Amino acid sequence: MQQAALKFTQAKPLGRAELQELDDNELVILYLGGTSRAFDLLVERYQTRLLNFVYRTVGDRERAEDLVQEAFVRVYRHLARFDQSKKFSTWVYTIASNLAKNELRNRARNPLVYFQTMTSGWEDEDRPLEFEDPSARPDDAFDRRHLREQVDAAVLRLPVHHRQVFVLRELEGRSYEEIAEMTKCNLGTVKSRLNRARSAFAEILGPQL
Repeated sequence: MQQAALKFTQAKPLGRAELQELDDNELVILYLGGTSRAFDLLVERYQTRLLNFVYRTVGDRERAEDLVQEAFVRVYRHLARFDQSKKFSTWVYTIASNLAKNELRNRARNPLVYFQTMTSGWEDEDRPLEFEDPSARPDDAFDRRHLREQVDAAVLRLPVHHRQVFVLRELEGRSYEEIAEMTKCNLGTVKSRLNRARSAFAEILGPQL
């Protein structure tokens, strides 16, 4: 991959469509080789996903936007030190996750995490939960809003370290391995925290459904 990307830097400049076909690490190599547009494309790929992740963690849209901007500033400053044998997505999520955790440590207000619907199958470790209801009708809006409020209250009661793995797995669909790397925990700890978060969440919310 690195050799292929280096070949790109020696050929004629790539157009936007060609850049979009490259994977994250190839874009990193190109940027470090002088193709500034490659970094812009990395930002475009991840800014919305990171904003959703951080917002769900800290519960404040404006603050989440600031934290995502800070995350990209750190990526920009330290990109030359990025270990290209690792996944860029894991690295950038780790940076954003650490900023979100620091935000929670520095304030008393807990984050809000928004869900639309709940599904069963939490025992399935091979897929994250799904939170969209394709059969929902416009007149279901009130019920969904009421459920969301109940869910918010339940999530507020989850410990921060449980909430973090819950959001990463159930909302972001990250793999257990990625979560372990992001949180600096082993797989056993990740699964244990996730199971406890799921159980606590269901115990709190279950009687209200």
